[in-house]
Amino acid sequence: MAVWEGLIAFIVFVVALYLTFAIKVLREYERAVKFRLGRFAGIKGPGIFLIVPILDRLRKVDLRTITLDVPKQRVVTRDNVSVDVDAVVYMRVMNPGDAIMKVEHYIMATSLLAQTTLRDVLGQKNLDELLTKRDELNLSLQKILDEATDPWGIKVSSVTIKDVSLPEEMLRAIAKQAEAERERRSRVIMAKGEYEAAKKMAEAARQYQQNPSALRLRELQTLTEIAREKNMIVVTPTQVGTGLGEVLSLTSAVMKKRKK
Repeated sequence: MAVWEGLIAFIVFVVALYLTFAIKVLREYERAVKFRLGRFAGIKGPGIFLIVPILDRLRKVDLRTITLDVPKQRVVTRDNVSVDVDAVVYMRVMNPGDAIMKVEHYIMATSLLAQTTLRDVLGQKNLDELLTKRDELNLSLQKILDEATDPWGIKVSSVTIKDVSLPEEMLRAIAKQAEAERERRSRVIMAKGEYEAAKKMAEAARQYQQNPSALRLRELQTLTEIAREKNMIVVTPTQVGTGLGEVLSLTSAVMKKRKK
């Protein structure tokens, strides 16, 4: 009887040990690529499933989006400027079987591919394009990486250039260029203002030429404004001096009105 009890206990122990290694549980965002005796035997998960211990081997794959930091790369632009550029790649596994069987260490492979692609694409651009057309460059990098990693079962959803580090002398040159551009715009605006003012003055001169009375009234108005300065002496030509009494009377009336 004791022998049978020991045998049953041994069988229970073996079954429990077998189930411990045979039962597997995967989360919703995980998949497992199963190999039986080295051959591909399907993709398992999520949830609970059984494997044959010793005969089966599993490789887990995370289906969530992976943020891949691309380290700084030294890039020589088309106009021979050396800059340091780093980027971020957002990728996720779409086909776990391809990610495991068609490439070794798919994350490392994608990272190295992103580094070489970053240097190749940005090396074909000028510095101005690199600084001003960053959105277009991001889309171009994303498209190239996505096409290259598609056979690996990987989807590159986005690529973002984080930072572009310029040499100190280049920063000073860009600052001078920006200052010169602002000065140019200021001069252009001033010139446009002078041009518009000259046009208006020319139109006013033609109106005064056609209407001498208007010119006379303008002269009187100017003298009235000058007379507001108490310590100022005004010397007028003879033709302007004619009727100076009217000017003085008008000035006196204006000053009295202001005192009231």
